[in-house]
Amino acid sequence: IAYIHDPDEHWEEALGGAWPALRQLRDEGVVKAIGVGIKQVPMLVRFARETDMDVFMVAGRYTLLDPSAIWELLPLCEEKGIAVVVAGVMNSGILADPRPGGRFDYLPAPPDVVDSVRRMSATCARYGIPLRAAAVQFPLAHPAVRSVIAGVRRIEQLEEYPELLRAPIPADLWADLRAEGLIDPSAPVPDAAPVSAAAVPDRAASRDGDAP
Repeated sequence: IAYIHDPDEHWEEALGGAWPALRQLRDEGVVKAIGVGIKQVPMLVRFARETDMDVFMVAGRYTLLDPSAIWELLPLCEEKGIAVVVAGVMNSGILADPRPGGRFDYLPAPPDVVDSVRRMSATCARYGIPLRAAAVQFPLAHPAVRSVIAGVRRIEQLEEYPELLRAPIPADLWADLRAEGLIDPSAPVPDAAPVSAAAVPDRAASRDGDAP
């Protein structure tokens, strides 16, 4: 996959230059798929409507904290057959470590965000489920989402992802998060079962740089 990366301030250049160049590479068989990776939803909606992309990497905009991609982008991707890869599922770290001073969208998390994440964490704790597991599994329930990026700083964090993906999360936990207004009511949630082994990255491959 070849991505146009963060074209936020460069719509004209991306649409008039990068997009036709990548399309030619795809047509020639040099790459198998082309797409856009970005942290915002509106520009991806424009790309979906005005180009023939194969895949979008959505960073931080389809998470437990910020589900904004669900309202227009994800239905559009379903309609057009555009695969979605979700990155930034921990929203810069606050969903992994909900504490004052934690990071949200690359900045210190505001108090209301910290409060929401702490409430999510408390709900998960009642079921003995790490909040990180809910954060990793949540995006994969949407039919447009094909993969989640494991954003980590250390190999130990990467090796934790298979356990987070396999953690069986009961349906009651998702129901409680909805009832408490902590997740979008329109967002699909995972089945009350572990993610299949086929969806879990191979550790050896991940060490070689082939993490999904």
